[in-house]
Amino acid sequence: MRLPPAAVAVIAALVSWPAHAADKTVVLDVKNADCVLCPPIVKQSLLRVKGVKNVEIRQADRMADFMATVTFDDTIANETALIAATTKAGYPSHIASAK
Repeated sequence: MRLPPAAVAVIAALVSWPAHAADKTVVLDVKNADCVLCPPIVKQSLLRVKGVKNVEIRQADRMADFMATVTFDDTIANETALIAATTKAGYPSHIASAK
């Protein structure tokens, strides 16, 4: 069966259509960040990951671990790269939640 040229053109256009990036947000529970200089270091380590768009660091109270809310392009970055970045900086982390 042969497809009409118009159908072939439509199929070719759809196949070559670029994948659209989807922003994803995760919250990382960050360990060992217990001094005033730690949160900025964690934030910078995450912002250096290609595809990361925004990082917010917060702490529920003085006894809690820091939480990093990270928004990133999920076609470029992933959770594994985020965790690796904080761990390499000396602050192991794990996914607390994802949206």
